[in-house]
Amino acid sequence: QVQLVESGGGLVQAGGSLRLSCVVSGLTFNNYNMGWFRQAPGKERELVAAIAWIFPEPDYADSVKGRFTVSRDSAKNTVYLQMRNLNPEDTAVYYCAARFGRLGNIRSSYEVQYWGQGTLVTVSA
Repeated sequence: QVQLVESGGGLVQAGGSLRLSCVVSGLTFNNYNMGWFRQAPGKERELVAAIAWIFPEPDYADSVKGRFTVSRDSAKNTVYLQMRNLNPEDTAVYYCAARFGRLGNIRSSYEVQYWGQGTLVTVSA
């Protein structure tokens, strides 16, 4: 059974930082491209960051470039999202996502084969 389990969400003040983790089990981690999406109340789910196994370089939404960093640790079957300089517009449920394939970053939610349950990030002004 495939499981993607996120953790690390919570309440933080504007300007603060959080690191989200997603532990993956039930699949061969190195055969999957990984990503982080988020969904704010009343809005569509959007891609925040994507990371392939080897190539290309990670992709980021324009709204988080320079503030968020995605990484993966194959020894721990874990993908991370380091978030810095958070602002209230970053408030959302953050979801971990997986798509089979080693090359090419995830581009949209339609490509995703497996989702995590989500972790809530709330940024206060």
